[in-house]
Amino acid sequence: MRKPHLIGGALLAVAALTSGPWSGVAQEASSTGVPVHVVVTVEPRHGSNVPVINREDVMVYQGHDRAKVTDWIPLQGERAGLQLFILIDDAASTSLGSQLEDIRQFISAQPSTTAIGVAYMRNGTAEILENPTNDHTQAAKALRLPLGDPGGSGSPYFSVVDLIKRWPEGPVSREVLMVSDGIDRFGDGGPSNPYVDSAIEEAQRAGIIIYSIYTPGVGHFGHSFWRMNWGQNYLSEISDRTGGESYYLGFGAPVSFAPYLDDLSHRLTRQYRLTFLAKPEKKAGFQPFKLRTEVPNAELVSADRVYVPAGT
Repeated sequence: MRKPHLIGGALLAVAALTSGPWSGVAQEASSTGVPVHVVVTVEPRHGSNVPVINREDVMVYQGHDRAKVTDWIPLQGERAGLQLFILIDDAASTSLGSQLEDIRQFISAQPSTTAIGVAYMRNGTAEILENPTNDHTQAAKALRLPLGDPGGSGSPYFSVVDLIKRWPEGPVSREVLMVSDGIDRFGDGGPSNPYVDSAIEEAQRAGIIIYSIYTPGVGHFGHSFWRMNWGQNYLSEISDRTGGESYYLGFGAPVSFAPYLDDLSHRLTRQYRLTFLAKPEKKAGFQPFKLRTEVPNAELVSADRVYVPAGT
């Protein structure tokens, strides 16, 4: 499981708190701007105890400027509605069949407020076998073995974009669990992939968090070390930049998905909808932002950009 790393060094830490973008701990947040929304997951830095985070504990920065937080709503209880799509790559090895029971148990364990959808990545599209439903038994029945056809998936990132564009917006959060080797069989591997970038942009624009589990693919690419390496990098990138998490253990198939799915279940219970006032530009577009809290043992995880409408 890939985890973010902290930069060590006491002097660097002190300097960052006293002179960089975080020097505004006592700084007044701007009370003007355009309200934007983002789903935030609270992670413990160590151990498993997650502290309570209140609105006044959340600080948002755009560059060196602090933005005003106007709302911080825990997505629990009557506000716990969620649509979660399980998106499986049809180019995955049929050995994935041994993990289907773990996925079924994960589906069954979700609260009644979570609607589960099931889709498969094939030919650059998302083949939807079950639209999001609160009938978890029905959703679990939609799972099937992947076809194990390397020619059936031009690029898993085409399928992600296709799913997002066909997924109607609603009043609840939308998230994706992507099961794939992450290999782009349409394009080439490398540090910059336009199809991965496009999928990230569409997910950020729609406010969709993407989690990913690496599972080996079939065909020549499925045992090419450098392609598997880039596939994992792409899965990690799309998850990290949308506010999710990427799970993998080397380049082989994990013995069980259960530890990954248990971690995901816990993350889904620690989410908040954050609203803050972003600085509008003349044209609508993406703006980077950073989150910070001084609550001990807490880290705020979200997408790294938010789409901001144009100013008037």
